[in-house]
Amino acid sequence: MEIRNIAIIAHVDHGKTTLTDAILKQTGAGVEGVSMDSNDLEKERGITIYAKNTSVFYKGTKINILDTPGHADFGSEVERVLKSIDSVLLIVDAAEGPMPQTKFVLKKSLELGLKPILILNKIDKPNSDIAMAEEAVYELFLDLGATDEQLNFTTLYAIGRDGVAKRNIDDNAIDLSPILDTILEKVPPASGNNLKNENLSAQVFNLAYDIFLGRMGIVRIYKGIIKDKQELFIKDINGHEFKGRVTKLFTFEGLERKEVSEATAGDIVMIAGFPDIFIGQTILENEEGEILPAISIDEPTISFFMFVNDSPFAGRVGKFVTGRQIRERLEKELEINVGLKVDFSDGARFKVYGRGELHLAVLIENMRREGFELAVSQPEVIFKEENGQKLEPFEEVNISVPEEFSGAVIEKLGKRRGIMTNIKQENGEAKLTFEVPTRGLLGYRNEFIIDTKGEGILTSIFSKFAPYAGSISKTELGSMISMATGKALGFSLYNLQDRGILYIKPNTEVYEGMVIGSTSKGEDMTVNPTKGKQLTNMRAAGTDDNIKLSPPLDLTLEKALGFMRADEYLEVTPSSVRLRKQYLNEGERNKHKKKN
Repeated sequence: MEIRNIAIIAHVDHGKTTLTDAILKQTGAGVEGVSMDSNDLEKERGITIYAKNTSVFYKGTKINILDTPGHADFGSEVERVLKSIDSVLLIVDAAEGPMPQTKFVLKKSLELGLKPILILNKIDKPNSDIAMAEEAVYELFLDLGATDEQLNFTTLYAIGRDGVAKRNIDDNAIDLSPILDTILEKVPPASGNNLKNENLSAQVFNLAYDIFLGRMGIVRIYKGIIKDKQELFIKDINGHEFKGRVTKLFTFEGLERKEVSEATAGDIVMIAGFPDIFIGQTILENEEGEILPAISIDEPTISFFMFVNDSPFAGRVGKFVTGRQIRERLEKELEINVGLKVDFSDGARFKVYGRGELHLAVLIENMRREGFELAVSQPEVIFKEENGQKLEPFEEVNISVPEEFSGAVIEKLGKRRGIMTNIKQENGEAKLTFEVPTRGLLGYRNEFIIDTKGEGILTSIFSKFAPYAGSISKTELGSMISMATGKALGFSLYNLQDRGILYIKPNTEVYEGMVIGSTSKGEDMTVNPTKGKQLTNMRAAGTDDNIKLSPPLDLTLEKALGFMRADEYLEVTPSSVRLRKQYLNEGERNKHKKKN
């Protein structure tokens, strides 16, 4: 049986997973109501976080499909997948055209010599402009240095939600057969008797975990055959080498994995029996076999410290609260999350490096849901030094806002050392492109939502390391800090709400040093949210007025990471997210401030 291997790549929300689900449904491999985005966080956020494998059978050919994340923070998931396939379906929204992540994934594909198949999706949108989108994609290919052969790409038109596609814009759309037929025509076969008869050569490009089988490698077989119970050699470019025996061998069929006795060249399989297997390693049947080139991943850009929660409310709701348990969980995460790095050298404080705020927020959220209780410090960017020059990460930021809000956005990003590289105005919308230091973007997304009244769209992607941009002017919010431990009372909160924005409701338990809100003046304020109304026998006009409280700000994980200041920690438990000062007592805080 012939095998074709493809990946579906696109910017976030351009319809990759919807199209993959529709292909599965048409070929009989999908189940109604079941999606490739199976993780709880993926369902809630409506984005793909983890790259996933599936396969369909069409006209006697097996097509292995890899669905990839569209968000820049999970770019490492895309980078390792592209090494294992032979072509990509590049999905572009017909209304938005190519976006920052489109550029990132396309650049990686072209560098590997892959010839993409372009699918203009969502052509039924009222504001879709197919000619504009096609022209913009062609220009992007030219900008990224595509070869003449790569420039001669095939274009298809689709409505992924309806499960239809067509080769020409005027054709009748019936189903997704035009896409599947184009894959058979344009993607080179990954299998063949000549490859099957050679010595085994395969590479690990992803990892999976099973509570019974342990760590498993997801592998692309380039040559030869892998058999169940076969003894194999594992090597990497660092000279690490070991051997083991295959205990289980699986291939992918639809959304399920299927146990098989052997798999041939061209296929993508999952193998168990190698507890130390890792991404990029080469699998051989002969010890003398040649090592395949390593899978390179872009380096992290931001970091924070993660450690044991030591607040007065520590240990109340968490199942896993010790440094050892947090360390073991991070070690387990490193096995499957290649974009993450962790420094364990500082005792019970673990320095975690990631690709962006969302990348690290997803890790914290997953741990929180598993029952972990922990604390994290404010995210910081990672600086590098080259030839005696200090470098910092910059991001390309694309913004689409109604024209009346563009001035506020340009002013704020200008203060944060952003340089505007492009501006385009059409249909009352301003499309802005900036080069901004990652430092300047930390905490900006919350302000952006307020400045644009929720009507703006901001996307960013890592651009480069460039010379240090100097100090950055940010809108600093002061913290409203509790001076007492107890239950917050409505009477006290009513008097405090005019001073800023509150994060808590009446009857919320608070402790000394906990941040209960932000002040608009930008200075810290120590307050007593537990203070009750003084009761007397005297009556006076106005003393018995009803209290009217404004709804508090819902402090989510991402918002808290954005609001957090350098002298604060974020306390994360399975039931709540709280900001607190590093030094809970006001006297200690003042003493520390004087020292510094």
